[in-house]
Parts: sequence; C-alpha cells; structure tokens
Amino acid sequence: MTECNQESFEFAAHFSRRVVAEFSADRLTTDGGSLLLRQTDRRIRLLQRFAGCFVDGRAASRREHSVAEMVAQRVYGLALGYEDLNDHEQLRHDSFFGFLAGKRELDSPLAGKSTLNRLERSPAEESGTRYHKITYSAEAIDRLLVDVFLEAHRRMPQPIVLDLDSTDVPLYGHQERRFFHGFYDSYCYLPLYIFAGDHLLCARLRAADRDGAAGAVAELERIVTQIRQRWPGVQIIVRADSGFCREELLHWCEQHAVDYLIGVARNKRLRRRLGKQMYAARQQYQVTGKAARVFTQFSYRTRKSWTRARRVIGKAEYLPDKENPRFVVTSLREDEPQALYEKLYCARGEMENRIKEQLGLFADRLSTETMRANQLRLYFSGIAYTLLHALRRLALTGTEWAEAQVDTIRLRLLKIAAQVRISARRVWLRYTGAYPWQPLFIHAWKALRC
Repeated sequence: MTECNQESFEFAAHFSRRVVAEFSADRLTTDGGSLLLRQTDRRIRLLQRFAGCFVDGRAASRREHSVAEMVAQRVYGLALGYEDLNDHEQLRHDSFFGFLAGKRELDSPLAGKSTLNRLERSPAEESGTRYHKITYSAEAIDRLLVDVFLEAHRRMPQPIVLDLDSTDVPLYGHQERRFFHGFYDSYCYLPLYIFAGDHLLCARLRAADRDGAAGAVAELERIVTQIRQRWPGVQIIVRADSGFCREELLHWCEQHAVDYLIGVARNKRLRRRLGKQMYAARQQYQVTGKAARVFTQFSYRTRKSWTRARRVIGKAEYLPDKENPRFVVTSLREDEPQALYEKLYCARGEMENRIKEQLGLFADRLSTETMRANQLRLYFSGIAYTLLHALRRLALTGTEWAEAQVDTIRLRLLKIAAQVRISARRVWLRYTGAYPWQPLFIHAWKALRC
C-alpha cells in the first residue's frame, strides 16, 4: 500500500461547518458490552474448564501464549462476530480484547492466526513435532457441556426432553471424509446436535456417507448416564423427526426406561389406517373452510424393521386442496393423542432455532483439512453458544430479550462502542449516553452481580 502521512481528512461541508476526520482518538472498541459476557463466564467458570480439556505439551519456558488465553480468544471472537482466524491478526493487537482473553500484560499481543491454527489442528495425541504439542479431549468437552446443563438447575426438572436433529454443513474443499449427499445436493458434513431445551448437550461432527441417525444411541447413552448420576429418578423423553425412527434407537430407549416421541415416515399402510379420520377432516374443512385436524391412535408394527408393535399417533389434517397426514411413535401411554402431538411433539420445532444460532456462531466454518480439527471448530462454536445462552439465562430473564436470538444479543447488547482507558490500577470503559438500551444493560449488570 502507498505510504501516507496525512493526519486529517476533510470532507464536504455541512452548511457552514467544516467536516474533518482524524485517526487521533485514544483506545476505542466496538465490543464494550462484552464485559457482561466476561462477567457471565466468571459466574459459570466455562472458559476455565474448557481450557482444562486441553493438554499442553510445550516447554513452560517457551510458552508465549497460554492455552487458556488462546481458547478464550477464540471463543470470545466467535461470540462477538469474528468468524475467521484471519480476524485475529488485527484483534491480537487490541488491548481490550487481550483483557477479555485474560492476558496479564495488556500491551503485548495475543496469539496470531498461525498459532491459533496450530491449536485447532491438535492431533489425537502428542505427536512429538515442534508445532503440534497441544491436544484436546473430546470426552472431557462432551462431559463439560452436560455439566453446564446440570448446574443450571437447582432442582430436578421434570421431565427432561432431549431433542435430536442433524443438519448439513457444505464443504468447498477436499476435507477429510467429505462425501456428496444426494438430498442436500452438495459435498457436506452431517453434524448431530442434541439439546435439552436451550441447552446444548452434544455437537458431534459426522461424515455424510451414513444414516442420519448414526451414532445417536451412543451419544444418548453417555448423556442419559451422566444425567441420571445426578438425578436417578428423572423422566427423560427423546424427541426427534422421522429420520431417527430406527429400531436400534427405539429398542435402546425401551431397555433403559427412556420415553420417546419420534416421527414416523408416511407409507401406504399408515395412510390406510388414517382413512376414516382423513375423510372426517375433509368433511370439516368443507363445512368451515378452515384447515381441519382429526387425531387417532393405534398399535402398529412394520413388516421387517421393528421387533414389536408400538403405539402410533396419527394426525389427519386437511389443508386447502391438500391432505397432510403425519405420524409419530411413542412409548408414552397416558396422554391424549392430540395433546401429545400438538403440545409436546410440535414443540421440537424450536430446535431449528437453536441450530440456526449455531450457524450464527459460525459452526459451518469447517474448512480445516482433518475431521478432528473441524470437530474442535464445532466445539468452539458450541462453547460460544453456551456462554451466550448463560448470559441470556442469568442476566436477561424477565426482560424483552429473554428469548432473543444470540445474534440479536450480540448486536444490541455486546457491540457497544466505548472509549477504553487502561492504567496501572484500572480498566475504564466509557459508553455513549445515547445508547438506547441502557435499562436492559443495567438490569443484566445487576443480575450478574447477584
């Protein structure tokens, strides 16, 4: 770039006033509200425990950036909207960002993109090379996600509903185990997500050359085991769409006293069982002119895949000039079919919003070469979501943002312009008096100090 020593820049005048700009202000930040995020982390000790899932094999005398600093730097970056490692080439020189990451000497830079990239490319075990001496434990991170969920409840919730779903992450390079998926019409990964309400319990990266329910039983087994170590008598319900309606999953739930409510793909036999109800729904539609629903239940068994008959709920719905039959299989015996479908099963649609929030935290940026490195990127996005959700849960309950999406919280509460002053004894932030959501900021600050 052309070297320029100009210090002020004059623009078109505003009536009689000159308009002049200068690069002469002291430290400024656009992330002033992230102090609330830092305070949230102090409450739940998330980043400290997340850093504890890594093993640092570097010589202590040669460490310039600790694992705790690098992990915090990466998670705060994602939470604040900095999706790529390239962004950290500028952020590493931001003393306020160093303050967030926990760096003691704020005048020294944070880790650069190359150092962070080596962190993400951690091998399964210490390789002995000079560049790959930090490893992470996927099992420890999995336990941490469930621990945060357990700690968020003072009392045993009843019941706990576990939502399962998968999504596609398109790939644009030659990543390890990439596969062309016909349904999504692209090369992609197929990560599995498990949520309990708004709490993320599992983010497992999978290749796309397998069934959508692959690995679900193993993930459920470890999560249910960990939950019941804390609450042995809790009722657990597994909820998912028809892509997870597999004999292996249904049988495991029945053997481990876990209830389920799972969609069933439509077929000719099921449609015939719903014939009378569909006729009744059509008659109601012709009388009222509005969409009509009629529910029924029956015992059903597939010809080959299921080992036993199970309770199936059928919804006969008639929309304008269109039939819309739906089916779910369940182990729940007491509730009425309509209540089970409309109040419990349909509520799983909220999980789509939780997955969108993962993508809003750049969980789809899986451009690293290896599956293990991309899994770590998925974990980083998951931890960033867990931190933001903790802020929403602890500080925004009872406000108009209690159910706001994480990108809304980021834009309105965290991305606040501020002047930063750093002295030997204090870090000062000065916000503009024109900030429109001061009452919500004050409410969040008070809630986090309780």
